[in-house]
Amino acid sequence: MSKFVNSDEKAYKSMNFVGVVNIIMGIVIIVISTICGAFIIVGGGKLLKDKKRDNFLMEKVDEVKC
Repeated sequence: MSKFVNSDEKAYKSMNFVGVVNIIMGIVIIVISTICGAFIIVGGGKLLKDKKRDNFLMEKVDEVKC
């Protein structure tokens, strides 16, 4: 009987370890995806800002040519 109790205890310990590791990995993935999303939003904003500035400069060049 003690042989089964020891194996049950090992199973519970390993399940506990796997559960903790899964929670930690989930938190890490959420943090990394949030940071990546922020970088994407900032990069898109910079592209839009540069596009507006480039359009303004192109309009000035067209006025000078005419």
